[in-house]
Amino acid sequence: MTKKFLGLTGYQWTCILYVAVAIFTWQLKYFRHIDNNYLIFRDSWYHARAHLDLYAAYPKEYGDIYYYGPLFTVFVAPFAVPPEVVGFFLWEVGNALAVILAVSMLPLDNKRKTIMLLLCAIEFANSVFYMQFNPMITAVIIISFMLIQKEKERWATLLIVAGTLVKLYPVVGLAFFLFSKRKEQFILWTVIWIVVLFFAPMIVSSPSFVIQSYHQWMEALSAKSALNTGLNTSQDMCVMGVVRRLTGNVNVPNLPFLLAGAIIFVLPLLRFKQFQSYKFRLQILATSLIVVVIFSTGAEHPTFIIAVAGAMLWMLIQQKPFTTTNIVLIVLLLVVTGLGLTDAMPKPIRQDIIAKYSIKAWPCIVVWLVISWELLFKDFTTKESLQEEQLVLSNAYAKPKI
Repeated sequence: MTKKFLGLTGYQWTCILYVAVAIFTWQLKYFRHIDNNYLIFRDSWYHARAHLDLYAAYPKEYGDIYYYGPLFTVFVAPFAVPPEVVGFFLWEVGNALAVILAVSMLPLDNKRKTIMLLLCAIEFANSVFYMQFNPMITAVIIISFMLIQKEKERWATLLIVAGTLVKLYPVVGLAFFLFSKRKEQFILWTVIWIVVLFFAPMIVSSPSFVIQSYHQWMEALSAKSALNTGLNTSQDMCVMGVVRRLTGNVNVPNLPFLLAGAIIFVLPLLRFKQFQSYKFRLQILATSLIVVVIFSTGAEHPTFIIAVAGAMLWMLIQQKPFTTTNIVLIVLLLVVTGLGLTDAMPKPIRQDIIAKYSIKAWPCIVVWLVISWELLFKDFTTKESLQEEQLVLSNAYAKPKI
């Protein structure tokens, strides 16, 4: 029998924790008028309706620049139309609920889901503290994968296409096509959603404005990437950024690393025999979550909820997730990645070591290398491996219990 406290299971309390963190952050930011990132998102809706350049600077409204796709201006409507106090509240809580939903769909028992939520809690707090969209991006990638496992390609492709047209990262979900049992449906619905969602923003603006905005989006992302690749920026927390900062050479190119990362990501997808293993497929999901962060020059402190979710998922699908090596990795992910750039870390260490050398990214890079090695060389289809998989993923197709 599942132990309960005040009538709720540990899993339920953990879900409440996520919502509580979101609500705490909302009130902290809103009532102190430090909700800049939310205002960037919110005002994109009004800028689109007024046919104003989405990617221009609006210093009287907020700091920084809007960098999301034109489709985001439609997605953000439920958070932008209500009064700011309500919309901001829904935004923060919505991010919490998205992560909870995604984890609830994973083929793990509630104990492992609880552990995963707890191990990702610091990075979730980091992201909602900065009012970022990354928890929802994490959820989009995980849920699209799970929907494909359940042969619901129509909705999986909706999430993949929508996420890609908003923040590019979910494009990695196209790799899940190989795991689909209804590939024709996957292709058909991908095309349908590309057409529908490309034109969707035109409902609130105009065709010419939206087409122009897509061009401006690509230009803005290109300009932002160039700005990110400095030795003292708050971004570029990726493989290339680590090399740039360790060598002190700002001119280290991205392309060789991106090509190497792409090859390492694609090669396991050619091991078709391994597809019969659910664990193998879940490790592809895990590496997908990590790779979109550690090979992105836009990776910053609040982005790592995506990568850490992948790292923790990989550990929790193992029969013995808490080996000595994994415990060391977990501690590094919690302390260095999670707390390394927060006030919990002494300022000299935080600024002069962790930030200076992008050390926040290092534990995720190490986990990615381990996962990639296994995906390239481990046989997931042996009798012993499949038996272990069945023990860990025994409720793979069971209805989630919350």
